Amino acid sequence: MAKKAYPLRINEEILAAMQRWSDDELRSLNAQIEYVLRDALRKSGRSKPMKIEAIIDPIDKAE
Repeated sequence: MAKKAYPLRINEEILAAMQRWSDDELRSLNAQIEYVLRDALRKSGRSKPMKIEAIIDPIDKAE
């Protein structure tokens, strides 16, 4: 999935709260903002479900 840069103007208190939350979740601030937006879109029914691909173990594939 391609990413696009977007300048964001945000209230300082909200930004500080998001930074604390991202620190707690061990994510970057950018990743945390994207996570919150994606979750809100999903809960509101405004985004398509993400396709989840199975993880294939290379050892199992060789057999």
